[in-house]
Amino acid sequence: MAGLALELQELGAEARVCAPPDGEFAALLARVGVPLVPLGPTVRSVVAGTRPPTANDAFRLAPELVAARFETLTAAADGCDVLLATGLMPAGARDVAEKLGIRYVFACFHVFGLPSRHFPPGARPGKPSPRDETDNRVLWEQDAQRVNALYGEALNSHRAALGLPLVDNVRDYVFTDQPWLAADATLCPSQGMTDLDIVQTGAWVLPDVRPLSQELEAFLDADAPPVYVGFGSMAAYIPKDIARVAIAAIRAHGRRIVLARGWAGLAPIDDADDCFVVGEVNQQALFRRVAAVVHHGGAGTTATSARAGAPQVVVPQIADQPYWAARVAALGIGAAHDGPAPTVDSLFAALATALTPETRARARAVAGAIPTDGARVAAKMLLDASHPGQAAGARVNHTESPG
Repeated sequence: MAGLALELQELGAEARVCAPPDGEFAALLARVGVPLVPLGPTVRSVVAGTRPPTANDAFRLAPELVAARFETLTAAADGCDVLLATGLMPAGARDVAEKLGIRYVFACFHVFGLPSRHFPPGARPGKPSPRDETDNRVLWEQDAQRVNALYGEALNSHRAALGLPLVDNVRDYVFTDQPWLAADATLCPSQGMTDLDIVQTGAWVLPDVRPLSQELEAFLDADAPPVYVGFGSMAAYIPKDIARVAIAAIRAHGRRIVLARGWAGLAPIDDADDCFVVGEVNQQALFRRVAAVVHHGGAGTTATSARAGAPQVVVPQIADQPYWAARVAALGIGAAHDGPAPTVDSLFAALATALTPETRARARAVAGAIPTDGARVAAKMLLDASHPGQAAGARVNHTESPG
């Protein structure tokens, strides 16, 4: 989203970004000179506790998020030409755009959540589908019912207060018939994956020019390229011993380690000098310097690794992460770990695939085929639709949230 905001500004438009008020997001937007408009609770408060969110948490949070979007976006999108929303289910965003009489775009970063004849829906809080149901069309209809149960009452209550007609299928209303896919076509092919008319722009990349620290540069230069390990925001999901397992498996390959703390606060298991710990870091620069990247399979980390030509080992935890793991394996640019809880032996075996010269060569070849102008493509599309032939003066509101 920050990458898209930057491109919009460079084309002469004004961008406003509404997002959860985590400090990391504010710092990211500050790099492109866009203030964060706080929207809803922090992501940390939702996903980075000692346990994953429960179904009860979801049914409590969903109406709160709907109310926050109606309140925040009504003010933030006032005077804008377009409201672009992303997130797992940004119910409330299209409704605000409808009330304000402006264009609405839903953008996603993978096809996993879009209704399809070819694969079933992912897990969602609510009444589960029967175990013996295998018809994907039926399963997606039941998924829509679960979305309605989560968001429908709150959404339609707010719509009624604004004089808007009620919505009977919240999911499809949010997604629209023409969602935008902000992902690379090599990593995430969309042709034939869904009945929706997908507009694939390419991934939205924010160029990162921040230097690596002198200490990290010295560590990288001291010996052969190390293996990076990081699990981002997956604090509540990853096994508690993941750092010990990863370090042991990487050492068994004779490699050093760059360990990312992440929201789980991962730490070295001893005081050996073969492990360097990083916090916030320029992954675009770092991943070009490592032998492999071990990660959870987030859309951003997968794409950044692929663009850097770094072999990957994906240890998927939730949501779209198994999809990215499968794509990495199918493309031959790394390995998909079987399951979310690796042992030293299983991670050693996955690394054995990622660290071969053949995987490295394939990763570099794929990297060379991935375009980096997705954010510019999307920005031009937004502005051309709003003010054909005249970008200057347009205003675009972006919103994203954990629900």
